[in-house]
Amino acid sequence: MEVRNAPNAQAVQRMTTEELRGHFVAERLFIPGAVTLIYSDVDRAIIGGIVPGTEPLPLLATKKEMAAEFFCERREAGVINTGAPGIVTVDGTSYELDTRDVLYIGRGAKQVTFANQGKEPAAFFLMSYPAHTAYPTALAKFADAEPTHLGSQADANKRTIYKYIHTNGIKSCQLVMGMTMLESGSIWNTMPSHTHLRRSEVYFYFDLRPDAFVVHLMGEPTQTRNLILRNREAVISPSWSIHSGAGTTNYSFVWAMGGENQEFGDMDLIPMTGLR
Repeated sequence: MEVRNAPNAQAVQRMTTEELRGHFVAERLFIPGAVTLIYSDVDRAIIGGIVPGTEPLPLLATKKEMAAEFFCERREAGVINTGAPGIVTVDGTSYELDTRDVLYIGRGAKQVTFANQGKEPAAFFLMSYPAHTAYPTALAKFADAEPTHLGSQADANKRTIYKYIHTNGIKSCQLVMGMTMLESGSIWNTMPSHTHLRRSEVYFYFDLRPDAFVVHLMGEPTQTRNLILRNREAVISPSWSIHSGAGTTNYSFVWAMGGENQEFGDMDLIPMTGLR
């Protein structure tokens, strides 16, 4: 497990591109036949990518970084499948995840494994935060998710939001997780920009062609920086940082939050004229 210590807002203003990427971007999450995990001290989030091979892959705790007997001993996790159909087994119960299905794994789950359902590999993106309360493991199917339509074609931000783990959906201790899909011809996400001092957020971009990318904006509103994000890359947004982006084509992204509250609308909006 890779451990990352986040710099503060003032330090970010002096960083090179490589330094920014080293602190905030998760590039090589999806390695065939492996579980890849990054531990961030931003709200103690763990970001993961899991690509099963011929044998199921277990989700294990690391003694040094987690000091736990099993991964969810003091944590909860959300998993979304962005590959071929797969199977997640939690304490003997198997859940079939098609593309864009989400599984919430509650605190106390001891044995978690990931497997492919067919010959093509699944690609599971995982987000985990510490949990102080145990909620039951639950599956949310993309086909059953309630869509929220936002934006317009004229503003190049026509998009649909799907909420999976939230106050009116799957119950969790602090994890909030969902997905946004942009329509053809739209490239902007989350504009106007915002911050939320009550929690941090992670964006995971996918559904991008190999030659396509998203210009992700981060930093304080008057000290913005940009990062190039490609298919199946994630970016960490501390509570003081904006998180917006524009792609060379349309795309999808997973958003996951953890922190002081779970109110989806609790955000500090930044006027379009307030960015620099």
